Amino acid sequence: MRRIKITVAYDGSDFHGWQAQPGLPTIQGALEKIVGDIEGQPVHVAGSGRTDAGVHALAQVAGFSLRNPIPEYNLRKAINRLLPPSVRVLSVEETHPDFHPRYDAVAKTYEYRIFRGEILPPFEWRYAHHFPYPLDERAFVDLAPLLEGEHDFAAFAASDDSDSEGKSKVRTIFSSKARRTGERLIYEVRGSGFLKHMVRNIVGALLEAGKGNLRSEDMRALVDGKVGQRVPAATAPSKGLFLMGVEYPVSG
Repeated sequence: MRRIKITVAYDGSDFHGWQAQPGLPTIQGALEKIVGDIEGQPVHVAGSGRTDAGVHALAQVAGFSLRNPIPEYNLRKAINRLLPPSVRVLSVEETHPDFHPRYDAVAKTYEYRIFRGEILPPFEWRYAHHFPYPLDERAFVDLAPLLEGEHDFAAFAASDDSDSEGKSKVRTIFSSKARRTGERLIYEVRGSGFLKHMVRNIVGALLEAGKGNLRSEDMRALVDGKVGQRVPAATAPSKGLFLMGVEYPVSG
């Protein structure tokens, strides 16, 4: 069996997220159908993590095993020929037999895009959260670094099927920063891993800070995972979120 690692980019607008779901278009479902047809039997395509419906990716990583001896270049061409144009396999490489795109990852980077102009251009509406209302952007930017470090991010996590298993919600954020670029306010976060809706809830909290409804001490209480604390804001829309890249240990 060959272990294959692929990097995938996609426009998530027309998909119900990464994870395969019966009767619904998903990224994983599309890839498993195509790779399974190439292999001649079902193939499980594991991702570096799930992305929600409407979330985009510039460099999602996935892995699967197959016996087919097709060269890597030809495999990439074959998959892309059958995928919808909103999904592209950027690279294909054979890797070590135990490679797992999720468990081997050491860091992931997400970017959230907020369009601040009064009129949202039609070519932006699928890829940015339009927020033309008054906002203290300095507060948004200044509070972003408070997320850095190892914390219990339960306050920023949506309920999940795994909650009953009592899994830890402690994660490490290596960098958390925001910047204004043209008419976009961009939040970028790099961490060891992320919980369901975590980045979108962080953005929701930062927007509340910009609206004057959440102070730095409130953010610290949320980050410290104090019992009963929840983000006092709506989850930011999925369409503004991009998975920018996944990092793995550098092999010797």
